[in-house]
Amino acid sequence: MVKIKIKKINDTAITPTRGSEYAAGYDLYANFNEDLCLIYPHGVLKVPTGVAMAIPDGNFGAVFARSGAATKQGLRPANCVGVIDSDYRGEIIVALRNDTDTIQEVRRGERIAQIVIMPYSSVEFEEADELDSTARGSGGFGSTDKKYEQLSMFE
Repeated sequence: MVKIKIKKINDTAITPTRGSEYAAGYDLYANFNEDLCLIYPHGVLKVPTGVAMAIPDGNFGAVFARSGAATKQGLRPANCVGVIDSDYRGEIIVALRNDTDTIQEVRRGERIAQIVIMPYSSVEFEEADELDSTARGSGGFGSTDKKYEQLSMFE
């Protein structure tokens, strides 16, 4: 098991937890000064977690929606998936978006998102005149269902 150092920014911060032994994500908790904050319809609220962490080199923290918050409250990270780089040492803040037509409440201590620690590959881009060919070629946006035919933008 990889150990990750965390720093609580204040006394009310909650260490990330996971819901079960095999859960990939660790829940992040709202850490406002207030007991409650509102997110207006289709609005975004930056939610502090009160936690900073030292993610190991070669990894990053991917911040995803919690399925319960997304389906029951319509709340998700505004950027869909947040990326916390391994050299970032500041407080993790989650920009939550309210996708509903009603005001949503977020309470201090509530689980707001989940972070998954993931490895990544460092790459170097090299320009080329041609790329290796594949069966798929340049087909995209649903092209695998169309046997690699070129799609128009209006299909």
